[in-house]
Amino acid sequence: MGVKRDYLPAVAMVTVQVGFAGLNIVSKLALDTGMNPFVMVAYRQVIATVFLAPFAFFYERKTRMKMTATILFQIFLCSVFGATLNQLLYFVGLKLSTPTIACALSNTLPAITFVMAIPFRMETVELGSLAGSAKVVGTVLCVGGSMLMTFYKGMLLRLPQSSIHWHYAEELTGGVTSASSNGDKMVLGSMLVVASCVSWAVWFIVQAKMSESFASPYTSTALMSLMASVECMAVGAAVERKAAGWAVGWDIRLAAAFYTGVVGSGIAFGLMSWCIQRRGPLYVSMFSPLLLVIVAVLGWAILDEKIYVGSVVGSALIVGGLYMVLWGKGRELLRSRSDVEKSMDEEREMDFPSRSPRMTSLV
Repeated sequence: MGVKRDYLPAVAMVTVQVGFAGLNIVSKLALDTGMNPFVMVAYRQVIATVFLAPFAFFYERKTRMKMTATILFQIFLCSVFGATLNQLLYFVGLKLSTPTIACALSNTLPAITFVMAIPFRMETVELGSLAGSAKVVGTVLCVGGSMLMTFYKGMLLRLPQSSIHWHYAEELTGGVTSASSNGDKMVLGSMLVVASCVSWAVWFIVQAKMSESFASPYTSTALMSLMASVECMAVGAAVERKAAGWAVGWDIRLAAAFYTGVVGSGIAFGLMSWCIQRRGPLYVSMFSPLLLVIVAVLGWAILDEKIYVGSVVGSALIVGGLYMVLWGKGRELLRSRSDVEKSMDEEREMDFPSRSPRMTSLV
């Protein structure tokens, strides 16, 4: 029974990555039909709020911590950077690029977070150690790989035709994607995805600070989604002023809105929070490159997406750099735990002589 439980976090994280892969595919189809990305993000936040509110109420109503003005302000910052800016930039970038490109560039997030966390002393750089050097080199590889994917296309890889091509997707897009017909849009879309990662990294830093004094993840996430709903609705109303742009029927647009809200925000954040509590953030981060592989396969198999040499080489650099950063971080965590255990052993040895005379006298 214990062995089976050890596999549950891994199964949960693979499920999250498969869910994110589906999010990229479904969202791309909805965007290619003309759905405004600002409208999609607004619907996503509203649906996520409705989905998360019951979990926050029933699971944390007895353990919910005290809400202060500082916590509310931090949640507001999380909503701006972690939900509104991050998702708006990502979905506009996804509309102008491809699911594979967007997922590959999203793997620069750990490296960007590492660089931004250094000034806040949440991360350290020790070039004299193997772990510190691995983090720096891995960061450079991630950034280099993202730039390669952004500005270099290369030769088209001649892959065999998929036997499970989704003809419904071809009918929606007319067999032509915006990214393949306009190289300038591809570059702009890639840069917007990287910008969304920067915004996401800011959320990590604010969230880490807030969690020190407010450890109620479902409540904070539900409030973040609520604030982001108001923000995204306001931005969406300013960009899309026609009521027809907000209309959805029983089509891919409605499916994308519910999928991104329920699976992309509700279920995914719940499973990740559960895994972080049991295995830590490093364990959760190590599954992110799996998303790139899943989306690349699904993009080729279902959407008949073209794959170029630049995307393959850039993806390899990003994944390799990411694992170097995670390996270095893991070595530092092990060393930190070892130092703590050593310090505790030394304290026990120092306490023993002072206690022994008393023990002798009692005897």
